[in-house]
Amino acid sequence: MSQNDQKKKRLFTLPGEIIRNRSLIWKLAKNDFKKRYAGSYLGAIWAMVQPVVTVLMYYIVFDKIFQSRSEAMAGDMPIPYVLFLTAGLVPWFYFSEALNHGTQALTEYSYLVKKVVFNISILPVIKVVAATFIHVFFAFVLLIMASVYRYYPSVYTIQLIYYSFCMFMLTLALSYATSAVVVFFKDLTQIIQIALQIGMWATPILWNVGKLGPTAQFIIKLNPVCYVVEGYRSSLCLKEWFFTDWQYTLYFWGFVLVFFLIGRHIFNRLKVHFADVL
Repeated sequence: MSQNDQKKKRLFTLPGEIIRNRSLIWKLAKNDFKKRYAGSYLGAIWAMVQPVVTVLMYYIVFDKIFQSRSEAMAGDMPIPYVLFLTAGLVPWFYFSEALNHGTQALTEYSYLVKKVVFNISILPVIKVVAATFIHVFFAFVLLIMASVYRYYPSVYTIQLIYYSFCMFMLTLALSYATSAVVVFFKDLTQIIQIALQIGMWATPILWNVGKLGPTAQFIIKLNPVCYVVEGYRSSLCLKEWFFTDWQYTLYFWGFVLVFFLIGRHIFNRLKVHFADVL
């Protein structure tokens, strides 16, 4: 087998590695989630409290205090603004938390990286799976809020599973590259934090992308997170299938595939040096 064939084989072995190590990934992901709240009296309950407090805060501010301003930001979107906003925040919080923790996967589990027998390729997966636990509860809160505004679950709501999977794959693709680079370039963590702060405003979470012109919409939608955010809203409120805009769907998965291959290539090229640096 040539060297190029070996590289291609390494790039596409991840699904098999995840399947073979699924029990270990699940166990370590649960431990990772519990570890974040170790030592506190309420433990993991704090993870459930945060989504509820966040939703209540936005409800009071945007639905009661600044109702007229919120309607202006939503534009022609026929959705209560607090629901419009929360449907965008739920996938964004998932993305930001999973990317932050996924970036720290190797440095946080440095003791496992130094073990020759441990498959370090699953460490970013563990971090993203751990972030999914909070996301599931947050999505449940979103469904309750939608029902309060009489947007009851329907067959379109099933698409939330699809869009959550989209965000999972996008974050995992990015995490392979960031987790490998941050081992050698610690400042990447701070750069990601700044990028996420800018990204929240550049993504149509607080405002309606439909208010923009065609050219501006095209540019904004190059951001793959926009695909998921808009997907959440269309699944809950607009009752649209993900394949309605099939060209946008193809673009999203093409983006994920390209960055997944890039991330895995960077990870595989640098992993022989991880143990020496950490």
